[in-house]
Amino acid sequence: MSIRQAMLALLEDGPMYGYQLRVEFEQRTGSTWPLNVGQVYTTLSRLERDGLVEQVVGEGADHASDDAGHVVYRVTEAGRGEVSEWFTTPVPRTQPPRDELAIKLALAVTVRGVDVGTLIQRQRSATMAALQDYTRLKRSGRAATPDQPEDLAWSLVLDALVFDAEAEIRWLDHCEARLRRAAVDGVRRDARSTPDTSASTAPDRSVR
Repeated sequence: MSIRQAMLALLEDGPMYGYQLRVEFEQRTGSTWPLNVGQVYTTLSRLERDGLVEQVVGEGADHASDDAGHVVYRVTEAGRGEVSEWFTTPVPRTQPPRDELAIKLALAVTVRGVDVGTLIQRQRSATMAALQDYTRLKRSGRAATPDQPEDLAWSLVLDALVFDAEAEIRWLDHCEARLRRAAVDGVRRDARSTPDTSASTAPDRSVR
């Protein structure tokens, strides 16, 4: 997730200080990805360093702050250009973000002593519970009847969460089926590689 571009996009609506940016971001995304104020101000400092935002200095003031003493920022032309490029450039899939579940499952099948079947079952239960929560949120509250742009934004975020959860459940079902097939294939290979000693170990019942 790019906090950098998100902050710039929000500042296109007008100058804000850090806490306002945090509130606006969480309101528009339904607090799905909560931010702390320190993270926001660290990002703002870097954006100012890069010439993408600047502090707002009031008329006759020698420092950039509002009446409450908050440092207020606004986007520069360079910042607007970066926002425009961000919105018009597809999100790359060549370097996908780290998926903790995929990493955990990949390691589980290679580390001895891990009950992979139980891992999958527990994760499926947790993901199904999350899916039910997302679905309930979509059917109630401001996401159910999005009258404002912020409500529509939250509804779209919920759609993404629902689709992600459904895809994860399908992937877990797929993994479970592949592990079952691999276990069966492993038993068959072991059976083929075990020499048939039945002829040599059977008692000799020939008549002498």
